[in-house]
Amino acid sequence: MGDTPARLLNLLSLLQTPREWPGSELATRLEVSLRTIRRDIERLRDLGYPVEATMGSVGGYRLVAGAALPPLLLDDEEAVAIAVGLRTAAGHAVTGIEESSVRALAKLEQVLPSRLRYRVGALNAATVPMYSATGPMVEPEVLTVLAAAIANRERVRFAYRAADAKESKRHVEPNSLVPSGRRWYLVAFDLDRDDWRTFRVDRVTEPLATGARATPRELPAANAAEFVTNQIYSLAPTYRAVATLHMPLKEVAGRFGDRPGDLEEIDENTCRLHSDTDTLEWLALRLAMLGCEFEVHDPPELAEFLRELGARVTRAVPPRDRPRRPGRPGTPAT
Repeated sequence: MGDTPARLLNLLSLLQTPREWPGSELATRLEVSLRTIRRDIERLRDLGYPVEATMGSVGGYRLVAGAALPPLLLDDEEAVAIAVGLRTAAGHAVTGIEESSVRALAKLEQVLPSRLRYRVGALNAATVPMYSATGPMVEPEVLTVLAAAIANRERVRFAYRAADAKESKRHVEPNSLVPSGRRWYLVAFDLDRDDWRTFRVDRVTEPLATGARATPRELPAANAAEFVTNQIYSLAPTYRAVATLHMPLKEVAGRFGDRPGDLEEIDENTCRLHSDTDTLEWLALRLAMLGCEFEVHDPPELAEFLRELGARVTRAVPPRDRPRRPGRPGTPAT
C-alpha cells in the first residue's frame, strides 16, 4: 500500500476499535512491513493521536483517551447507526442530551455522502416511533438545519404558524436553540421586525439557510434560556402567593421559598409563605405538591383557580359508593 495518507487513515480506523493490535497483525492487514507500521504510528502521534505501545509477546498498539477527541473514522454502517440514533434522541427530547444531539446530527449530516443520506432518510421514513402523546412533535430535519445555521452564523428563512394559526414568512438571524421538555424554541433576531423573537420550532416549516452572514448581536438577556423564560412569562399574568402551610418550616425550606423572608415560622408545625412571582398554574402545582394542608390568603385569583381545579379533579373521580362499569380500563363497557 504505497498511498501514505490512505494507509494512515486505514491504520487509524483499525486503532479506533477498542482492542490492542499486534504490530504483525497491523502489517498483515495493511500489507506493509513492521518498520512501516512503526513509522506510521509515529506519524499519528505527531498529529496528536495518543497511540500507546505495550511490550512483550502479546504487546501491541492501541488508541487511548487523550486531551481532545480526534476525528473519528466511521464505515457506512456506523455512520448510518449514529445518524439514526441522534435523530431518535433529538425527536424524543431526552433530558440532558437534546441540544448536543442536534448539534452532533447537524455536523454528521453535513459530511454524509449522498448515498448514506438516502439510507438514513429511508430508514427514518420506514420507522414509526412511539412518541409520548403529550407535547408537540418537532422534526429533526428542521432542528438540524437551524443548528447548522447557528453554528455557521447564517441567516435563515422559514414559514411560521403562530398560535392563532396565522401563517407568515420569516427572515431571521438565529442565535440559539432552547429545549424545554418536549418543546424546542428558536431564539433569533427577526430582520423584518428589527427585534429579537422566540419561535416554537414545531411551528417552523421549510427552513432554508441563505448563506448570508448573520450580524453579531448582543442578546437582551444573560443567556438564551433566560430570554425564552422571560418571553413565555410575559405572555401570561404572574402573581405572588401568600399562604399558610401546615408543615414545619424546616421541611418546607428548599422545596418552596428560595429567598430570605419567603418563609416565616408561625409555630413548630406551621409557617407562612410569601412566594416569588409566578403563574397561577405553577403556584397551584407547587403548593399541591408539598403534600400538606394549606390556606391561600392572596391573591384571590389563586384561590379561585384552586377552587375550580379542585372541583374539576373531584368530578374526574367517581364516588366510592358508585359501582364501576364492567370492562377493561380504557375499553367502553357494552
